[in-house]
Amino acid sequence: MNLPILHLKKHEERRLMAGHLWVFSNEADTAQSPLGTFEPGDQALIMSARGKPIGVGYVNPASLILARVCDKDPKAVLNRDWLRLRISQALGLRQTFFDKPFYRMVFGEGDHLPGLVVDRYGDVLSVQLLTAGMERLRQEVLDVLDELVSPVAILLKGDTRSRQLEGLPLAVEIAKGTPPDEVEVPEGPGCYRTSLATGQKTGWFFDQRPNRLGILPLCEGKRVLDVFSYVGALGIGAALSGATEVLCVDSSLSALEHVTANAERNGVAGLVTAVKGDADSVLEDMAKEGRLFDVVSLDPPAFVKRKKDLEHALGAYHKVNKLASRLLTPGGLLLTASCSQHLEAWQFQRLAAQALSGRRWVQLIRRGGQGPDHPIHPSMPETDYLKSFLFRVNASQLA
Repeated sequence: MNLPILHLKKHEERRLMAGHLWVFSNEADTAQSPLGTFEPGDQALIMSARGKPIGVGYVNPASLILARVCDKDPKAVLNRDWLRLRISQALGLRQTFFDKPFYRMVFGEGDHLPGLVVDRYGDVLSVQLLTAGMERLRQEVLDVLDELVSPVAILLKGDTRSRQLEGLPLAVEIAKGTPPDEVEVPEGPGCYRTSLATGQKTGWFFDQRPNRLGILPLCEGKRVLDVFSYVGALGIGAALSGATEVLCVDSSLSALEHVTANAERNGVAGLVTAVKGDADSVLEDMAKEGRLFDVVSLDPPAFVKRKKDLEHALGAYHKVNKLASRLLTPGGLLLTASCSQHLEAWQFQRLAAQALSGRRWVQLIRRGGQGPDHPIHPSMPETDYLKSFLFRVNASQLA
């Protein structure tokens, strides 16, 4: 198969030779490779200015990320056989770590499958085709998933901003069977129902699972505040682990309706209260009321969606962590997280520590990140996005 060639400018291959998978639009030699000759999703051989093959990928001339390297073999063909090998490798990794089929089965660049995300909920799959190149392979992807795990239903969750940036239509479509309105997800001591079609992202935040589970043993006999609770996995898990009182806060009425239903389903309705509202406002009101908790969890959405928003986002992260610290009992624990890829771990750690200090002294107990079903591409910091810190916030001896 003779592929068209995407030529790079001089020296622009260095990052790619180190393993990165993205070619940006300003890195291409458009004199040798006029972008008008490519259609969105076209496969191409990516070549250095010295004529050295970098690998095979796909191109979208309308996107800031012009091309994504999929295979370093210049003879690779991105077809069904190629997909079967890669997706099989991704599935094997999950089966090593998880004894139940509930996980992110494919994590895009982390699994060397740029533009493809697959979440597995038992025999139901939620699939995102995030790029024009992966959209071109839609049927091949569906065929391989059907062959490997034989799902009864597949939902294509195509309502993400990433597709919009690629010039792709936004839609949620049924690709196979009849996906249920809700799926059940077992996690730790609990089992939770969540919506696939209308829930946030692909329906569940598998990436935070190890951080949620890690805090549960520390909740026995404690009052727990779960902010940005979504459907209540941490808060209800805390109640099942012996917490004496749990408050779940979220701005989404649908999420909180799931919290209430999930608490009833798990037999802890009497311990769990759901509160709707903006996190900052709710935290401020509770501080005025003198409410105190032994364990607080903050799991906000990404405040930094674009690099230029970083400065504003730093203020938002600082404020919500400072407000949360005012609600902690002396020696209380704060589990705080950021899923913003543009905020580096050291920045977030410093910011959180500053927000928690003042007339208190703070200890960092544990660092966390995304689970093994969200493998990190070591040459792509973009895939290492989730940061989680467990702090102990102590009363000052001078207070």
